[in-house]
Amino acid sequence: MRVGLLVQDGCFGSGVSSILDIIRTAEFVRPSIDASIPPLEVTIAGHRRRITTSSGMTMTAPRSLREVDDCQVVVVPALHTFTGPDTEAAVESPSGQRLVKALRFIDLDRSRVAAACTGVFSLAEAGLLDARRVTTTWFLTATFRARYPNVVVDLDSMVVADGPVLTAGAAFAHIDLALAILRTVSVELTQHVARLLLIDERPSQAAFVALDHLHHDDPIVLAFERYVRRHLDEPFDVSLTAAAIGASRRTLERRTRRVLGLTPLDIVQRLRLERAEHLRHTTDLTTDAIARRVGYANAETLRALQRRAR
Repeated sequence: MRVGLLVQDGCFGSGVSSILDIIRTAEFVRPSIDASIPPLEVTIAGHRRRITTSSGMTMTAPRSLREVDDCQVVVVPALHTFTGPDTEAAVESPSGQRLVKALRFIDLDRSRVAAACTGVFSLAEAGLLDARRVTTTWFLTATFRARYPNVVVDLDSMVVADGPVLTAGAAFAHIDLALAILRTVSVELTQHVARLLLIDERPSQAAFVALDHLHHDDPIVLAFERYVRRHLDEPFDVSLTAAAIGASRRTLERRTRRVLGLTPLDIVQRLRLERAEHLRHTTDLTTDAIARRVGYANAETLRALQRRAR
C-alpha cells in the first residue's frame, strides 16, 4: 500500500512526522508479522520541492501535488492554525488552494482520502465531504459547520470512516489516523505497532471537548447554556428549561443540533462533567458531594457518565 502525504508550508510538523514514523515502523516489522501483507510506503507530495513545517522542520517533496494517482490513500495533515479566521485564511491562501485543486482530481473509486484536525477543512473545501459524516478539531467545529453546512460532524469519535474518507480529531489524532489507515491492511500489524510505540487507544475526543471553546453566537443556545450553568445542581427537564428561556422544546433541540451538533441533554451532561472536573481539582469535596453539586443523586451516576465520555 502506498500512502501519499500532501504537504504545504506551515503544515503541522508533528502530524507529518507521526504519520511517517508509524507507517515506516509498520513496514519495518511487517515481514516478521505477516510477509503476505503488501509492502507499505509513504511518499510526500508538495506544492514545491522544499517544504517547511510549523516546527521549522524541512522536508523534500519528490512529487507534485498532482502526482499521487498510484497512492491507495492520500493524507492531508493539519494546518498549523488555532482560530477560525486563521484556518479559513490558510485554506484560501495560494498554497492552500493549490492543495484543494489537487484534491479535486482524486478518484475516490480508486483511492481513499484521509485528514486530521484542520486538514479536514481542505477535504471539505475540495467538495469531497458533502453529505458525509466526519470529525475534525473540536474547537473549530462551529467554523467548520458554518463553512460546510452539507457535512455532518461527529465530535464523539476520534476517527470517523465514511466510505473512502477517513477523518480524525485534533492535532495529535494524526496518530489515531495513521493507525486507522494501517488497520485497513492488517489488524494484527496495527496492534503490534501500537504496542511497540506505546500508543493507547483513544476511541473518542469527547472527554477533551470544552463547550466554552465551541464558539457560536446563537442567542437561544447561549441563553440555554447560561441557564443550565446556573441550575446544574437541579434535575434537568428539557421542556421546562426551554420554556424558562422563552423557546419551545422543538426549537431548542433544533438549534442545539444545528449549532453544536448536540442534543440539549448532551450539552447538560458535558457541562456537568466540566463542573465536576473543576470541583475535583479545586475543592476537597467527596465524589458524592460533587455529584450532588452537578445534579446527580449519587456518585455512581456521575462515574458512569465519566466512563462513557472516555
